[in-house]
Amino acid sequence: MLRVPIVRLDPDLPAPAYAQPGDAGADLRARHEATLAPGGGRALVATGIALALPPGVAGFVQPRSGLALRHGVTCLNTPGLIDSGYRDEL
Repeated sequence: MLRVPIVRLDPDLPAPAYAQPGDAGADLRARHEATLAPGGGRALVATGIALALPPGVAGFVQPRSGLALRHGVTCLNTPGLIDSGYRDEL
């Protein structure tokens, strides 16, 4: 298993976690609330974390089907590619 260093930029937020054993991806949390305008509003929502992926490794941010089904929210520009050299907040 690949271990990726995570920097928690907001200590009040829980670290990303796998919902179930064997899951392929960890769940991210929003660092702050966002109010979306009806009919397709958009917001840039920070996660409160930064990663240090090793060279040659990429990360991806993808929407969850339940988020879209229950709340009508999805991620634009998916999958969101995280390059190994990116060190800022996701």
